[in-house]
Amino acid sequence: MTTPMSTLELFLQGQWQPVATLEILAGIERGTEAETRVAYLIEHVLGAQGRRDAAALSATFPVSLEFTRLHTWPAFAVDLLPQGYGRQELARRLNIPASTRHSDWELLMAGAGNPIGNLRVSEAFSYIREHATAASRGFTRDEILSRSDTFMEYLATEGYFISGSSGVQGEWPKILLTQDRAGYWHLDHLLPDQDAASHWIVKFARGDNPIFRTILAVEATYYAVASELGLRVGKPLIHENGVLFIPRFDRSVTHGGVDRFGQESLYSLTGRAGFEVALTHNQAISAMAKHCTDPVSDITEYVLRDALNIALGNKDNHGRNTAFQRFDNGRIALAPLFDFAPMFLHPEGIARRTRWERDDAGQPNWRSVAEQAASAGNISADALRQRMGDFAESVARLPTLLLEYDMPAEIADRLRPGIDTTARGLENAAQNG
Repeated sequence: MTTPMSTLELFLQGQWQPVATLEILAGIERGTEAETRVAYLIEHVLGAQGRRDAAALSATFPVSLEFTRLHTWPAFAVDLLPQGYGRQELARRLNIPASTRHSDWELLMAGAGNPIGNLRVSEAFSYIREHATAASRGFTRDEILSRSDTFMEYLATEGYFISGSSGVQGEWPKILLTQDRAGYWHLDHLLPDQDAASHWIVKFARGDNPIFRTILAVEATYYAVASELGLRVGKPLIHENGVLFIPRFDRSVTHGGVDRFGQESLYSLTGRAGFEVALTHNQAISAMAKHCTDPVSDITEYVLRDALNIALGNKDNHGRNTAFQRFDNGRIALAPLFDFAPMFLHPEGIARRTRWERDDAGQPNWRSVAEQAASAGNISADALRQRMGDFAESVARLPTLLLEYDMPAEIADRLRPGIDTTARGLENAAQNG
Protein backbone atom coordinates (compact mmCIF):
# COMPACT_ATOMS: atom_id res chain seq x y z
CA MET A 1 0.00 0.00 0.00
CA THR A 2 1.37 3.42 -0.97
CA THR A 3 2.07 5.72 1.96
CA PRO A 4 0.02 8.93 1.67
CA MET A 5 2.48 11.77 1.12
CA SER A 6 2.33 15.36 -0.06
CA THR A 7 4.88 17.92 -1.16
CA LEU A 8 4.78 21.26 0.63
CA GLU A 9 5.73 24.43 -1.22
CA LEU A 10 6.67 27.91 -0.01
CA PHE A 11 6.54 31.14 -1.99
CA LEU A 12 10.08 32.54 -1.73
CA GLN A 13 12.05 34.97 -3.88
CA GLY A 14 9.06 35.50 -6.13
CA GLN A 15 8.25 31.87 -6.92
CA TRP A 16 6.79 28.69 -5.46
CA GLN A 17 9.44 26.20 -4.37
CA PRO A 18 9.15 22.63 -3.03
CA VAL A 19 10.61 22.64 0.49
CA ALA A 20 9.30 19.65 2.46
CA THR A 21 7.17 16.52 2.54
CA LEU A 22 4.26 15.61 4.80
CA GLU A 23 3.66 11.88 5.18
CA ILE A 24 0.85 9.96 6.88
CA LEU A 25 2.43 7.11 8.85
CA ALA A 26 -0.71 5.55 10.33
CA GLY A 27 -4.39 6.21 10.96
CA ILE A 28 -5.37 8.21 7.89
CA GLU A 29 -9.00 7.49 8.82
CA ARG A 30 -8.47 9.54 12.01
CA GLY A 31 -8.07 12.71 9.99
CA THR A 32 -5.96 15.36 11.72
CA GLU A 33 -5.22 12.86 14.50
CA ALA A 34 -3.27 10.57 12.16
CA GLU A 35 0.42 9.98 12.84
CA THR A 36 2.65 12.00 10.52
CA ARG A 37 6.22 12.78 9.57
CA VAL A 38 7.49 16.12 8.28
CA ALA A 39 10.85 16.38 6.51
CA TYR A 40 12.50 19.34 4.82
CA LEU A 41 14.11 18.70 1.43
CA ILE A 42 17.89 18.81 1.55
CA GLU A 43 18.01 21.40 -1.25
CA HIS A 44 15.97 23.79 0.91
CA VAL A 45 17.95 23.08 4.06
CA LEU A 46 21.23 23.97 2.36
CA GLY A 47 20.05 27.53 1.80
CA ALA A 48 17.82 28.09 4.83
CA GLN A 49 19.23 26.05 7.74
CA GLY A 50 17.79 27.15 11.09
CA ARG A 51 15.34 29.72 9.74
CA ARG A 52 11.92 30.11 11.41
CA ASP A 53 10.62 32.99 9.32
CA ALA A 54 8.97 32.92 5.88
CA ALA A 55 11.42 30.22 4.77
CA ALA A 56 10.01 27.76 7.33
CA LEU A 57 6.76 25.82 7.39
CA SER A 58 6.04 27.32 10.81
CA ALA A 59 7.88 29.25 13.49
CA THR A 60 7.73 25.99 15.45
CA PHE A 61 9.35 24.01 12.58
CA PRO A 62 12.78 25.57 11.97
CA VAL A 63 14.46 24.44 8.77
CA SER A 64 16.56 21.38 9.60
CA LEU A 65 17.87 18.13 8.16
CA GLU A 66 16.17 16.25 10.99
CA PHE A 67 12.66 14.98 10.27
CA THR A 68 9.86 15.41 12.79
CA ARG A 69 7.53 12.57 13.74
CA LEU A 70 4.18 13.52 15.31
CA HIS A 71 1.16 11.77 16.82
CA THR A 72 -1.12 14.16 14.87
CA TRP A 73 -0.93 16.34 11.82
CA PRO A 74 1.45 19.27 12.26
CA ALA A 75 -0.59 22.24 13.41
CA PHE A 76 0.39 24.34 10.39
CA ALA A 77 -1.25 21.75 8.09
CA VAL A 78 -4.54 22.05 9.97
CA ASP A 79 -4.48 25.77 9.13
CA LEU A 80 -4.64 24.75 5.46
CA LEU A 81 -7.51 22.28 5.86
CA PRO A 82 -10.80 23.60 4.45
CA GLN A 83 -13.48 24.13 7.06
CA GLY A 84 -16.93 25.64 7.33
CA TYR A 85 -18.63 26.66 4.11
CA GLY A 86 -15.55 25.97 1.98
CA ARG A 87 -15.26 22.44 3.33
CA GLN A 88 -18.89 21.68 2.50
CA GLU A 89 -18.53 22.95 -1.06
CA LEU A 90 -15.30 21.07 -1.71
CA ALA A 91 -16.65 17.83 -0.20
CA ARG A 92 -19.68 18.13 -2.45
CA ARG A 93 -17.37 18.53 -5.45
CA LEU A 94 -15.34 15.48 -4.37
CA ASN A 95 -18.49 13.49 -3.54
CA ILE A 96 -17.25 12.67 -0.04
CA PRO A 97 -18.81 13.36 3.38
CA ALA A 98 -17.85 16.76 4.77
CA SER A 99 -18.31 15.95 8.44
CA THR A 100 -16.09 12.89 8.90
CA ARG A 101 -12.40 12.86 9.83
CA HIS A 102 -11.79 10.26 7.16
CA SER A 103 -12.26 13.01 4.57
CA ASP A 104 -9.56 15.31 5.98
CA TRP A 105 -6.61 14.09 3.92
CA GLU A 106 -8.52 14.12 0.64
CA LEU A 107 -9.81 17.61 1.40
CA LEU A 108 -6.28 18.80 2.11
CA MET A 109 -5.01 17.29 -1.14
CA ALA A 110 -7.66 19.18 -3.11
CA GLY A 111 -8.29 22.31 -1.07
CA ALA A 112 -4.89 23.62 0.06
CA GLY A 113 -3.60 24.86 -3.27
CA ASN A 114 -4.62 28.52 -3.03
CA PRO A 115 -3.73 29.56 0.49
CA ILE A 116 -3.67 32.46 2.83
CA GLY A 117 0.03 32.99 3.50
CA ASN A 118 2.96 31.52 1.57
CA LEU A 119 2.50 27.78 2.15
CA ARG A 120 0.58 25.44 -0.14
CA VAL A 121 0.23 21.74 -0.91
CA SER A 122 1.65 20.93 -4.35
CA GLU A 123 -0.92 18.21 -5.06
CA ALA A 124 -3.75 20.60 -4.22
CA PHE A 125 -2.42 23.17 -6.67
CA SER A 126 -2.28 20.45 -9.31
CA TYR A 127 -5.90 19.65 -8.51
CA ILE A 128 -6.82 23.29 -9.14
CA ARG A 129 -5.13 23.29 -12.53
CA GLU A 130 -6.66 19.98 -13.56
CA HIS A 131 -10.19 20.96 -12.55
CA ALA A 132 -10.29 24.57 -13.68
CA THR A 133 -13.22 24.73 -16.07
CA ALA A 134 -12.77 28.25 -17.37
CA ALA A 135 -10.26 30.98 -18.00
CA SER A 136 -10.17 33.95 -15.68
CA ARG A 137 -13.12 36.24 -16.10
CA GLY A 138 -13.40 39.68 -14.54
CA PHE A 139 -16.58 40.97 -12.92
CA THR A 140 -17.63 44.46 -12.00
CA ARG A 141 -18.30 45.50 -8.43
CA ASP A 142 -21.99 45.90 -9.29
CA GLU A 143 -22.17 42.30 -10.55
CA ILE A 144 -20.79 41.10 -7.22
CA LEU A 145 -23.07 43.31 -5.14
CA SER A 146 -26.17 42.29 -7.09
CA ARG A 147 -25.14 38.61 -7.16
CA SER A 148 -25.84 38.63 -10.86
CA ASP A 149 -26.83 35.33 -12.44
CA THR A 150 -23.59 35.26 -14.42
CA PHE A 151 -21.44 35.82 -11.33
CA MET A 152 -23.25 33.26 -9.18
CA GLU A 153 -23.18 30.65 -11.95
CA TYR A 154 -19.46 31.24 -12.39
CA LEU A 155 -18.91 30.73 -8.65
CA ALA A 156 -21.00 27.58 -8.65
CA THR A 157 -18.87 25.99 -11.35
CA GLU A 158 -15.45 27.41 -10.56
CA GLY A 159 -15.14 29.37 -7.39
CA TYR A 160 -16.57 28.23 -4.10
CA PHE A 161 -14.89 24.85 -3.95
CA ILE A 162 -11.45 26.49 -4.19
CA SER A 163 -11.71 30.13 -3.19
CA GLY A 164 -13.85 29.32 -0.18
CA SER A 165 -11.40 26.91 1.34
CA SER A 166 -7.80 27.06 2.42
CA GLY A 167 -7.02 29.56 5.14
CA VAL A 168 -10.43 31.27 5.14
CA GLN A 169 -12.14 28.90 7.51
CA GLY A 170 -15.53 29.64 9.05
CA GLU A 171 -19.27 29.33 8.68
CA TRP A 172 -19.74 32.45 6.55
CA PRO A 173 -19.52 32.10 2.74
CA LYS A 174 -16.20 33.66 1.69
CA ILE A 175 -14.29 33.80 -1.55
CA LEU A 176 -10.84 35.07 -2.46
CA LEU A 177 -11.03 37.70 -5.18
CA THR A 178 -8.27 39.71 -6.82
CA GLN A 179 -8.81 43.04 -8.53
CA ASP A 180 -6.93 43.60 -11.77
CA ARG A 181 -5.40 46.89 -12.88
CA ALA A 182 -8.54 47.80 -14.82
CA GLY A 183 -10.71 47.40 -11.71
CA TYR A 184 -12.33 44.06 -12.55
CA TRP A 185 -12.63 41.31 -9.94
CA HIS A 186 -11.35 37.78 -10.60
CA LEU A 187 -11.23 34.53 -8.69
CA ASP A 188 -7.85 34.71 -7.03
CA HIS A 189 -6.49 31.41 -8.29
CA LEU A 190 -7.16 32.32 -11.93
CA LEU A 191 -5.55 35.77 -12.21
CA PRO A 192 -1.78 35.82 -12.87
CA ASP A 193 0.27 37.73 -10.30
CA GLN A 194 1.54 40.22 -12.87
CA ASP A 195 -2.04 41.37 -13.50
CA ALA A 196 -3.01 41.80 -9.84
CA ALA A 197 -3.65 45.22 -8.29
CA SER A 198 -5.19 44.25 -4.92
CA HIS A 199 -6.30 41.13 -3.06
CA TRP A 200 -9.51 40.67 -1.09
CA ILE A 201 -11.54 38.27 0.99
CA VAL A 202 -15.18 38.80 0.07
CA LYS A 203 -17.68 37.68 2.67
CA PHE A 204 -21.40 37.24 2.09
CA ALA A 205 -24.28 37.31 4.53
CA ARG A 206 -25.10 33.89 5.92
CA GLY A 207 -28.63 32.89 4.90
CA ASP A 208 -31.66 35.14 5.26
CA ASN A 209 -31.48 35.73 9.01
CA PRO A 210 -31.44 39.53 9.54
CA ILE A 211 -29.18 39.09 12.59
CA PHE A 212 -26.44 37.63 10.41
CA ARG A 213 -26.81 40.52 7.99
CA THR A 214 -26.45 42.94 10.90
CA ILE A 215 -23.31 41.19 12.18
CA LEU A 216 -21.77 41.43 8.73
CA ALA A 217 -22.76 45.08 8.28
CA VAL A 218 -21.35 46.15 11.64
CA GLU A 219 -18.03 44.33 11.20
CA ALA A 220 -16.58 47.17 9.12
CA THR A 221 -17.47 49.62 11.89
CA TYR A 222 -15.74 47.43 14.47
CA TYR A 223 -12.52 47.52 12.46
CA ALA A 224 -12.72 51.29 12.03
CA VAL A 225 -13.18 51.76 15.77
CA ALA A 226 -10.28 49.42 16.57
CA SER A 227 -8.07 51.43 14.23
CA GLU A 228 -9.22 54.66 15.89
CA LEU A 229 -8.16 53.21 19.24
CA GLY A 230 -4.67 52.53 17.91
CA LEU A 231 -4.76 48.77 17.45
CA ARG A 232 -3.01 46.99 14.59
CA VAL A 233 -5.59 46.92 11.80
CA GLY A 234 -5.24 46.51 8.05
CA LYS A 235 -6.84 48.68 5.39
CA PRO A 236 -10.49 49.71 5.91
CA LEU A 237 -13.24 47.19 5.20
CA ILE A 238 -16.06 48.05 2.83
CA HIS A 239 -19.64 46.87 3.38
CA GLU A 240 -22.38 47.30 0.84
CA ASN A 241 -25.61 45.44 0.10
CA GLY A 242 -24.85 42.44 2.30
CA VAL A 243 -21.30 42.00 0.98
CA LEU A 244 -18.16 42.71 3.02
CA PHE A 245 -14.92 43.44 1.16
CA ILE A 246 -11.89 42.70 3.36
CA PRO A 247 -8.45 43.76 2.09
CA ARG A 248 -5.91 40.97 2.55
CA PHE A 249 -2.75 41.67 4.52
CA ASP A 250 -0.86 38.48 3.67
CA ARG A 251 0.11 39.82 0.25
CA SER A 252 1.75 42.91 -1.19
CA VAL A 253 1.66 43.92 -4.83
CA THR A 254 5.10 44.84 -6.18
CA HIS A 255 6.40 46.12 -9.52
CA GLY A 256 7.36 42.59 -10.49
CA GLY A 257 4.34 40.71 -9.17
CA VAL A 258 3.15 39.73 -5.70
CA ASP A 259 4.91 39.08 -2.39
CA ARG A 260 3.32 36.46 -0.13
CA PHE A 261 4.04 36.57 3.60
CA GLY A 262 4.12 33.56 5.86
CA GLN A 263 1.06 33.34 8.09
CA GLU A 264 -0.02 30.84 10.73
CA SER A 265 -2.73 30.73 13.35
CA LEU A 266 -2.29 31.04 17.09
CA TYR A 267 -3.11 27.34 17.28
CA SER A 268 -0.20 26.65 14.95
CA LEU A 269 2.19 28.90 16.88
CA THR A 270 1.33 27.01 20.07
CA GLY A 271 1.58 23.62 18.35
CA ARG A 272 -2.07 22.68 18.74
CA ALA A 273 -3.52 20.57 15.95
CA GLY A 274 -7.30 20.35 15.80
CA PHE A 275 -10.33 22.59 16.06
CA GLU A 276 -11.79 22.11 19.53
CA VAL A 277 -8.49 22.35 21.36
CA ALA A 278 -7.97 24.02 24.73
CA LEU A 279 -5.84 27.15 24.83
CA THR A 280 -5.40 29.91 27.41
CA HIS A 281 -4.19 33.45 26.89
CA ASN A 282 -1.27 32.62 29.16
CA GLN A 283 -0.15 29.82 26.85
CA ALA A 284 -0.56 32.09 23.84
CA ILE A 285 1.63 34.76 25.41
CA SER A 286 4.31 32.22 26.33
CA ALA A 287 4.48 31.21 22.66
CA MET A 288 4.63 34.85 21.57
CA ALA A 289 7.51 35.50 23.96
CA LYS A 290 9.36 32.57 22.42
CA HIS A 291 8.75 33.28 18.75
CA CYS A 292 7.91 36.96 18.15
CA THR A 293 10.64 39.41 17.20
CA ASP A 294 9.19 42.20 19.38
CA PRO A 295 7.33 40.34 22.13
CA VAL A 296 6.66 43.42 24.28
CA SER A 297 4.80 45.18 21.47
CA ASP A 298 2.92 42.06 20.36
CA ILE A 299 1.93 40.92 23.86
CA THR A 300 0.70 44.41 24.74
CA GLU A 301 -1.35 44.51 21.54
CA TYR A 302 -2.73 41.04 22.29
CA VAL A 303 -3.88 42.05 25.79
CA LEU A 304 -5.53 45.24 24.54
CA ARG A 305 -7.32 43.26 21.81
CA ASP A 306 -8.76 40.99 24.48
CA ALA A 307 -10.02 44.03 26.36
CA LEU A 308 -11.66 45.44 23.23
CA ASN A 309 -13.13 42.04 22.35
CA ILE A 310 -14.79 41.93 25.76
CA ALA A 311 -15.94 45.55 25.64
CA LEU A 312 -17.55 45.09 22.22
CA GLY A 313 -18.90 41.57 22.71
CA ASN A 314 -16.72 39.75 20.18
CA LYS A 315 -16.78 36.39 21.92
CA ASP A 316 -15.53 34.27 19.03
CA ASN A 317 -11.88 34.33 20.14
CA HIS A 318 -10.64 30.83 19.31
CA GLY A 319 -7.07 30.24 18.19
CA ARG A 320 -7.74 30.55 14.46
CA ASN A 321 -9.05 34.08 14.83
CA THR A 322 -5.57 35.30 15.73
CA ALA A 323 -2.60 34.87 13.40
CA PHE A 324 1.10 35.60 13.12
CA GLN A 325 3.07 36.72 10.11
CA ARG A 326 6.57 35.63 9.16
CA PHE A 327 8.65 37.69 6.76
CA ASP A 328 11.73 36.81 4.75
CA ASN A 329 13.87 39.27 6.76
CA GLY A 330 13.49 37.15 9.90
CA ARG A 331 10.68 39.13 11.53
CA ILE A 332 7.81 37.26 13.19
CA ALA A 333 4.91 39.39 14.41
CA LEU A 334 1.28 39.38 15.47
CA ALA A 335 -0.82 39.85 12.33
CA PRO A 336 -3.37 42.66 12.02
CA LEU A 337 -6.74 42.18 13.65
CA PHE A 338 -9.33 40.05 11.82
CA ASP A 339 -12.65 38.28 12.45
CA PHE A 340 -13.57 41.15 14.78
CA ALA A 341 -17.35 41.46 14.85
CA PRO A 342 -20.36 41.77 17.22
CA MET A 343 -20.66 38.04 17.80
CA PHE A 344 -22.70 38.64 20.97
CA LEU A 345 -25.61 39.06 18.54
CA HIS A 346 -25.24 35.49 17.22
CA PRO A 347 -28.58 33.73 17.77
CA GLU A 348 -26.93 30.45 18.79
CA GLY A 349 -24.89 32.07 21.54
CA ILE A 350 -21.09 31.98 21.57
CA ALA A 351 -18.91 31.72 24.66
CA ARG A 352 -15.35 33.01 24.85
CA ARG A 353 -13.14 30.08 23.89
CA THR A 354 -9.80 31.49 25.09
CA ARG A 355 -9.55 32.81 28.65
CA TRP A 356 -7.00 33.78 31.27
CA GLU A 357 -5.97 31.01 33.65
CA ARG A 358 -7.00 33.01 36.73
CA ASP A 359 -9.57 35.66 37.62
CA ASP A 360 -11.54 35.43 34.38
CA ALA A 361 -15.23 34.81 34.91
CA GLY A 362 -16.43 36.59 31.81
CA GLN A 363 -15.12 40.04 32.78
CA PRO A 364 -11.47 39.56 33.75
CA ASN A 365 -9.71 41.19 36.67
CA TRP A 366 -7.42 43.39 34.60
CA ARG A 367 -4.83 43.87 37.32
CA SER A 368 -4.53 40.08 37.49
CA VAL A 369 -4.37 39.96 33.69
CA ALA A 370 -1.39 42.33 33.73
CA GLU A 371 0.41 40.11 36.22
CA GLN A 372 -0.40 36.93 34.29
CA ALA A 373 0.64 38.39 30.94
CA ALA A 374 3.86 39.79 32.38
CA SER A 375 4.71 36.46 33.98
CA ALA A 376 3.91 34.40 30.87
CA GLY A 377 5.74 36.77 28.53
CA ASN A 378 8.58 37.86 30.80
CA ILE A 379 7.73 41.54 30.33
CA SER A 380 7.15 44.45 32.71
CA ALA A 381 3.81 44.35 34.52
CA ASP A 382 4.14 48.05 35.41
CA ALA A 383 4.54 49.08 31.78
CA LEU A 384 1.59 46.91 30.77
CA ARG A 385 -0.62 48.39 33.49
CA GLN A 386 0.31 51.88 32.36
CA ARG A 387 -0.68 51.01 28.80
CA MET A 388 -3.95 49.56 30.13
CA GLY A 389 -4.65 52.86 31.87
CA ASP A 390 -4.10 54.79 28.66
CA PHE A 391 -6.32 52.35 26.78
CA ALA A 392 -9.06 52.73 29.43
CA GLU A 393 -9.53 56.32 28.32
CA SER A 394 -9.99 55.19 24.73
CA VAL A 395 -12.44 52.43 25.70
CA ALA A 396 -14.47 54.95 27.71
CA ARG A 397 -14.96 56.96 24.49
CA LEU A 398 -16.47 54.01 22.64
CA PRO A 399 -20.18 54.85 23.16
CA THR A 400 -19.67 58.19 21.43
CA LEU A 401 -17.24 56.82 18.88
CA LEU A 402 -19.56 54.01 17.81
CA LEU A 403 -22.34 56.46 17.01
CA GLU A 404 -19.91 58.66 15.08
CA TYR A 405 -19.19 55.63 12.91
CA ASP A 406 -22.93 55.09 12.32
CA MET A 407 -23.38 52.13 14.64
CA PRO A 408 -27.12 51.42 15.07
CA ALA A 409 -28.18 53.03 18.34
CA GLU A 410 -29.82 49.87 19.68
CA ILE A 411 -26.55 47.94 19.34
CA ALA A 412 -24.54 50.76 20.92
CA ASP A 413 -26.96 50.79 23.85
CA ARG A 414 -26.58 47.06 24.40
CA LEU A 415 -22.80 47.43 24.42
CA ARG A 416 -22.72 50.30 26.93
CA PRO A 417 -22.61 48.22 30.16
CA GLY A 418 -19.74 46.03 28.95
CA ILE A 419 -17.82 49.05 27.69
CA ASP A 420 -18.17 50.87 31.01
CA THR A 421 -17.17 47.80 33.03
CA THR A 422 -14.11 47.17 30.87
CA ALA A 423 -13.00 50.81 31.01
CA ARG A 424 -13.27 50.87 34.81
CA GLY A 425 -11.40 47.57 35.10
CA LEU A 426 -8.53 48.79 32.95
CA GLU A 427 -8.37 52.08 34.85
CA ASN A 428 -8.33 50.27 38.19
CA ALA A 429 -5.53 47.99 36.99
CA ALA A 430 -3.38 51.05 36.28
CA GLN A 431 -4.23 52.78 39.55
CA ASN A 432 -3.50 49.69 41.60
CA GLY A 433 -0.10 49.31 39.96
